[in-house]
Amino acid sequence: MTTLSLMRTICAALSLTQTTALSGRPANSVGEYISQTGFYQSISLTDDKPILEMQSEFQDISVVRSKYYGKILVLDGVVQLTERDANSYNEMMTHPAMFSHPNPKRVLVIGGGDGYVLSEVLKHPEVEHVDHVDLDGDVIQVCKDHFAWGNAWDDPRVSLHIADGAAFIKNATAGSYDVIIQDSSDPFTWDEESGEKVELPSNTLYSEEHFQNISRALGDKGVFSFQAETFNVEADLEGIVEWRQSALDSGFSDSRYGSIAISSYPTGQIGFLLCRKSPSSSPSMENVFKRFQRIKETSYYQPKLQESAFSLPLWVERRIYGGASEGGDVDNRVVDLNGDITTWDIIGSSSTVEALM
Repeated sequence: MTTLSLMRTICAALSLTQTTALSGRPANSVGEYISQTGFYQSISLTDDKPILEMQSEFQDISVVRSKYYGKILVLDGVVQLTERDANSYNEMMTHPAMFSHPNPKRVLVIGGGDGYVLSEVLKHPEVEHVDHVDLDGDVIQVCKDHFAWGNAWDDPRVSLHIADGAAFIKNATAGSYDVIIQDSSDPFTWDEESGEKVELPSNTLYSEEHFQNISRALGDKGVFSFQAETFNVEADLEGIVEWRQSALDSGFSDSRYGSIAISSYPTGQIGFLLCRKSPSSSPSMENVFKRFQRIKETSYYQPKLQESAFSLPLWVERRIYGGASEGGDVDNRVVDLNGDITTWDIIGSSSTVEALM
C-alpha cells in the first residue's frame, strides 16, 4: 500500500516512547495521528531490532515485526501494509476491476511498489502482459527480499518500469490497456502547525489531466481502479467526491466507491474508486463466478463483493453521489450463497424479493 489519509500527522516512528498524555501506549510501536478527528492508532512491535532500515532517494524504508500483524512495511514512518491484512486492500484494489472487464489481457499497475497488487493481477489467466510502473526501485527490491509475494516480478508477463507514473501514462499509446490499477500515495496533506494544505508529489496522479490520460490509454471497455482513502475523515471524503467527478469528466461513464475493511489502517476502513468506460460491457455475475473458479485462491475477495462492496452507509452515499446512486439497478442487488442475484424491494414496508436469475 501507500501513505494514507489526508490531514494526517505522524505521531510515532519506530522508536516511539510512552508519554503521560497517552498512558498505556506501547513503548515500541508505529502509529499515526489524524489531526482532523483526533484519532490515534498504533501497532505494537516486538522487541527485536527492525528487520531492515534504509533511506532511498525518495523516502525512509523500514521492515519491522509485530507479534499479531507479522512483518510490516513502513515508509516515512507510516504503515503501508502488514502480512496479516494486506490481502484485504490489495485483493479489493485488484479483483473488482479485473472482473469488471470481459477479457483483461493488458494491464497497467501504477504505484504499488510492494508488489501485492501485481501478484493479484497475475492470478487472472486472461492476462497476457502487465506493465508495472513505480518511482522507487528500492521499495521493490526490499519487498522482493522480505515478503512472500516478492517473486511477482519474475513472471514473464511482467515488464517493470522504474519511472514516474504520470509521465508514463501521458506517453502511453491510446487504447493500449484493458485495466489500469493505481495504488498511489496521497495527493496532499495538511501542515500540522499552520493547518495549511500541502500538496504532495503524487498530487499529479489525482488531477483531471492524469485521469484524461488514463481514459485515453484504456480501450473502449476499459476499467480504472484507484486508491480513494477513507470516508471517515472529512477531508478524505471531500477528496472522494472531487476525484469521482474528475473521473466522470475525463471520459468514464460511471465511477463508484467501494469500501474495504482493514484493521491496520486508521479508522479501519479505506476505499477505491472503480471507473468504467462502458458499464454495459461488464460481465454478468454468473460469468464472474465462473472466472473466479479459475484464479488462484483469495482470502478476502469473493464474487459477492463485486457488488456488495459498493453498498455504503446512507450518509456516505448521499455525500458521494448527491442523493443519486451510481450504477443504476445494480446498487440494490445482492448475491446469495448459491451465486443467485436477487433484488430487495425496500420501498415502503414491502419485503418482496424478486429473483433476477
